Amino acid sequence: MKYSLKRSISHQSSVLLFRGLATAVTIAAALSVAHAAEDSNAAPAKAEKPPPLPLHQIEGNGGIFSTLSAYLVNPPRDGEAIGRPAAGFSFVDLGYGRELIALTATETPWKRLELGFGYENFNLGDLPQDILRQTGANITDQTVSMYNANARLQLLKEDEFEQKWIPALTFGSHFKYNDTIKNINRQLGGVLHDHGIQDDSSVDFTLYASKLFTFLPRPVLVELGGRATKGVWTGLAGFTEDYSCLFEGNIAVFITDNIILAAEYRQMPNNYQPVVVNGQTLVGRSSDWWTIDAAYIINRHWTVALGYGHFGQVLNHQANGTWGITTKFEF
Repeated sequence: MKYSLKRSISHQSSVLLFRGLATAVTIAAALSVAHAAEDSNAAPAKAEKPPPLPLHQIEGNGGIFSTLSAYLVNPPRDGEAIGRPAAGFSFVDLGYGRELIALTATETPWKRLELGFGYENFNLGDLPQDILRQTGANITDQTVSMYNANARLQLLKEDEFEQKWIPALTFGSHFKYNDTIKNINRQLGGVLHDHGIQDDSSVDFTLYASKLFTFLPRPVLVELGGRATKGVWTGLAGFTEDYSCLFEGNIAVFITDNIILAAEYRQMPNNYQPVVVNGQTLVGRSSDWWTIDAAYIINRHWTVALGYGHFGQVLNHQANGTWGITTKFEF
């Protein structure tokens, strides 16, 4: 009898212990499932914004100062449907009262497509006075305005197809309209047209490759490109009848994560005859451009760069040893 009672009590204790353990396991499992569901419903982590590179070049494309990059400006981040806009400003003092101001904007709605706009205002300096002195013609326009509308398609992403040797490759189409040069040509009695500067608008075509080399002590970016253009001084002095196929490119060294030193080179066409009156050069032959630039990344949105330029003959004077500044903000 005592044995039966002890066995019954032992059996009941085992049942209670088993039920307790089962209840504890069930509660733990429920809490684990709830926690997992909470994690799965949580919003995905927001992608960190990359550094605000490349810069804006003066015509409203991703680049440095006068040359381009195969990288696109502010493309969509992971999880975003479209990219965000960027805005820029540039100023260059070319001497003798000649100043170039550029306002730029880009939008990259798709990871492979960059749309850009650039407005350039070029102060002619003392050119109208030289023209009046040598020809008697009165040029009422003191500045030239040019509008650039750009579309660039990235054909290849860097390291695409898991091939480390593949550079980024981007094709660009650039419509340019100079709203002042026809009026200047009319006031000069058609002199510019007679010397081969015949149009106020044209389209440039570019193809650029960019590759970042990281095996060196500091990263080095090499960007090489070609351009088909009719523009005289990028179109600021109008456009010729025939295209010229030219080389341009740049090299940039990341001195630190925030400081970049760059050198760039851009060929210029000469499909026109210089305008010389009484031994005075009014519209000289264009020279190839080169610049040396130092850029500073202020934060994840803002960059600023200072440049030293050698532009050769620009209209009626040399423009060597000139200085400029450019800045860009990404939203």
